Amino acid sequence: MELRVLNYFLAIAREENITKAAQMLHITQPTLSRQIMQLEEELGVKLFSRSSHRIVLTEDGQLLKRRAQELITLADKTKREFLQKDSELTGEITIGSGEFQSTREFAKMMAAFRKKHPLVQYRIYSGNADNIKDYIERGLLDLGVMGGSVDIRKYEFVSMPVKEQWGILVRTDSPLAQKEGIQPEDLLGIPLVMASRDFRSELGEWFGELYAQVNIAATGNLLYNEAMLVESGFGAVICIKLNCSYENLKFIPLYPAVESRTALVWKKDQIFPPATAGFIEFAAQYLKGIT
Repeated sequence: MELRVLNYFLAIAREENITKAAQMLHITQPTLSRQIMQLEEELGVKLFSRSSHRIVLTEDGQLLKRRAQELITLADKTKREFLQKDSELTGEITIGSGEFQSTREFAKMMAAFRKKHPLVQYRIYSGNADNIKDYIERGLLDLGVMGGSVDIRKYEFVSMPVKEQWGILVRTDSPLAQKEGIQPEDLLGIPLVMASRDFRSELGEWFGELYAQVNIAATGNLLYNEAMLVESGFGAVICIKLNCSYENLKFIPLYPAVESRTALVWKKDQIFPPATAGFIEFAAQYLKGIT
């Protein structure tokens, strides 16, 4: 039983589709199917239950998945230890992130990691959870700092230590700017700009029965763009409070308060280069120390 074949097996288990797994692994579908058939013959069990739309793990497949994850994690950790013993970490880490209060803590963590490994480089992509998940799935990003729920079947994650506070941005000459807190009924009849789709469930609960009457006139994924709409007279933005200010605009928190969490996310069962794997290990310890 080779680690390479176990990686193939885990890719199919994650994608639930041989074609997608083959594309991700950069091998042909017949080659991948043949490798899995040989693995099943070697073990004397059926690992997958196949249907016209997807394939799912059998009980034996579930057992092998747990064992394979343990074996590959141990092998990868051992490899990193030997690589780091003789040479400094190098390479590029690709990270996607939304705009959050927790971005400050994430930046501090990156700076701390860079002090230990100054040869590692970074490529940062800004977007919302949908964009970042898509890029992670396509292999264009290693990690993502995202809000909203995390699909634990597909992703590993570490929670960020900062709670995000929700409110609205309005012009300072708006009647709403005089309020200390915004209630759902205050926003009826006002064109709203939704800064992100990632927290629609939380905001839907806050609006309650009034959610059906809300006028969401625009959506987007960068707060600066939405802030400029509001400054030009385009209603109000529902957004997370950030460490920045805009001329002629005021942030007012929602009442009752709405808070949400973000997380550092990466794909399950993914084998990363030493720099990315080292960063994930460092991040887990770093964030655990401040949560």
